Amino acid sequence: MERPTPAARFADKVNTAGPWSLRRDCPGPCHLWDGSQNEKGYGTFWVDGRTVKAHRYAYQQAKGPIPARLEVDHRCRRRECVAPGHLEAVTHRTNILRSTNHVAARAAVTHCPASHAYDEANTIRAKNGTRKCRACKNASARAARRRAREDRLAVVEPIRPTAPTLERAA
Repeated sequence: MERPTPAARFADKVNTAGPWSLRRDCPGPCHLWDGSQNEKGYGTFWVDGRTVKAHRYAYQQAKGPIPARLEVDHRCRRRECVAPGHLEAVTHRTNILRSTNHVAARAAVTHCPASHAYDEANTIRAKNGTRKCRACKNASARAARRRAREDRLAVVEPIRPTAPTLERAA
């Protein structure tokens, strides 16, 4: 009995009758991986003496090698999907910004909580890469300076004399 080819073994572990993607740019149903998965939910496949991610193998079999400095993105957002039409080679930044994590949510924000636009003139980049609103920062600094000035120029109550003065005695 001959050993099956990696492509045949791969095809045995794919369920092509998966659910349809809710994304508009994903043609057809998802092809769900029924084989083993890693701790993050990505399918894993043993080929050529090593374990590879199933979606990367599916991409390489359908479209050729993955270009340098790119990663395979699931356009349908299902980690177990290996449908070639749902896989696309993109940069890491594009992959992260397409997701629904907190980084993508923050990047999608176009205005600060006070409704100032995050544009080139009004945005300050902090050391950790986050955006700060220049208008809000300036308003906060003005308010702090005003409070400090008011504290310095606070009205001082006159000292009340404790002993009766001569005017009262007369």
